[in-house]
Amino acid sequence: MKVVIIGGVAGGASAAARLRRLDEEAQIVMIERGGYISYANCGLPYYIGGEITEKENLTLQTPQSFRRRFGVEVRIHSEVTSLDTHAKLITVRNTLDGSSYHESYDTLLLSPGAKPVIPPIPGVDNPRVFTLRTIPDTLRIRSYIDEHAPKKAVVIGGGYIGVEMAENLTKAGLEVTVVEASDHIIGPLDYDMACEAQRYLRSQGVRLLTGQTVTAFDDSETGLSISLSNGQRLFADMALLSVGVRPETELAQNAGIRCNAKGSIVVDKRMRTSARDVYAVGDAVEVTHVVTGQKAFLPLAGPANKQGRIAADNICGLTSRYTGSQGSSILKLFDLTVASTGINERAAIDAGIDYDKVFTFSPSHATYYPGAANLTIKTLFESSTGKILGAQVVGFDGVDKRCDVLATAIRAGMTAYDLTELELCYAPPYSSAKDPVNMTGYMIENLLTGKVRQFHWHDIPSLPRDGSVTLLDVRTPEEYARGHIDGFCNIPLDELRRRIDELDPTKTVYVHCQSGLRSYIACRMLMQKGYFCYNFAGSYRLYESVLENGAYDATPAHPCGVQV
Repeated sequence: MKVVIIGGVAGGASAAARLRRLDEEAQIVMIERGGYISYANCGLPYYIGGEITEKENLTLQTPQSFRRRFGVEVRIHSEVTSLDTHAKLITVRNTLDGSSYHESYDTLLLSPGAKPVIPPIPGVDNPRVFTLRTIPDTLRIRSYIDEHAPKKAVVIGGGYIGVEMAENLTKAGLEVTVVEASDHIIGPLDYDMACEAQRYLRSQGVRLLTGQTVTAFDDSETGLSISLSNGQRLFADMALLSVGVRPETELAQNAGIRCNAKGSIVVDKRMRTSARDVYAVGDAVEVTHVVTGQKAFLPLAGPANKQGRIAADNICGLTSRYTGSQGSSILKLFDLTVASTGINERAAIDAGIDYDKVFTFSPSHATYYPGAANLTIKTLFESSTGKILGAQVVGFDGVDKRCDVLATAIRAGMTAYDLTELELCYAPPYSSAKDPVNMTGYMIENLLTGKVRQFHWHDIPSLPRDGSVTLLDVRTPEEYARGHIDGFCNIPLDELRRRIDELDPTKTVYVHCQSGLRSYIACRMLMQKGYFCYNFAGSYRLYESVLENGAYDATPAHPCGVQV
């Protein structure tokens, strides 16, 4: 059996290694257009920032090491220019000398990956405008910084690569501005969770401009002039374009292999394409989202590796299946960590899912042990069942652990009731006896069983200020004096029992505190005294973060918000 693999990195390289482990006699040929077959794609920004000091550390396997260990023939600097699926023949061009030849196959695996989106912006081909996707891209950026000592950089796009580059360019000594077209950075996050990351990013000296697009790049006397959609001009020494990627599937499309409207290759659960004996994996393929069941484009290294393994299994006669992706991802932003899994609110609304959401602020470990810091966790769940749909976590320690547990819960179809029963590792340096994941389960359980009702930050503007309802802040007078929500009166929680007669029992009470715990206790007290009470989800901590980042119309109110 002769298997030809087009493209290396995550999907292609993992498939080649798995093929060899399953079939020692197979002829395996890997063809790669660039000069690297397996490299740390996700580590590229950290070489630019100096966290990774040796460029050799970015290369996981060389053609020589891959051949020695796995007996795979690797041909670099070789571009496949055409594919005949009927004749089982490809045409390969040597990118160094321009020569071409034909290569036959019994089975073909496509792993072409994705490439950066380059918008048709005037001046986008300026040599001081860079993209980052490959090792050569990284080396060009690092070389430019070393040779020209730029002082200012503009990053266009606030996605994962964009904010990682903002951090690493800052660490390289540059003054950095991030320009993002949407109302917030880090697309998998909802606006309210992104606000915390944005506040922190600005605290690190990075300038952030949201709701703006770049309309032109021009040379100027002081360097690179960057025009924005609001008429503003930025001046920098270099720019990084990071507005997303798209599947690189022209070869497949030209060969008549079925692709969807966005260009992703359509595959079945065994990673087979519409062409006989042709498989496809990685960033170039369409996947099914685990939560929504809808088709999606989720270019991530973990799924690509799994798909490579599954394709290899099926090529060798096994029956492995790829059951879908859920978009689990994590980001280091200076000392802050941001992680997400499953779906966010936009995806839930688009999929027509009846959902609700909770916010929890829990310490990363026991507060009496030094170094504890709060984790902000937003969890989406199915309103009728409590099934976990998605989670977003922002914090400084223990973010990855909690998001991974919630990712596992989503994959297993677990509910909030299941979260309350999880027995997770506990010792004071690592967690609390009631882990933040348990606390998320408890909070959702309280909602599902009617022990508490909640309202959200986007409900605040529509709450009546005419005295028809009671707006109550149960923080301390000192906290209230430092900042409060317009219209909310202050009765500290510890005084509420003896001052409860100051509240009209015929009026609905909307109550908040700093993080949600004291206001929950207040609601339980009031509800047992006959009051109709709503607790502010996320409370003043979330409100302050959202208010600092803009306006309340940034995210449309969702039906899970209280009707007032």
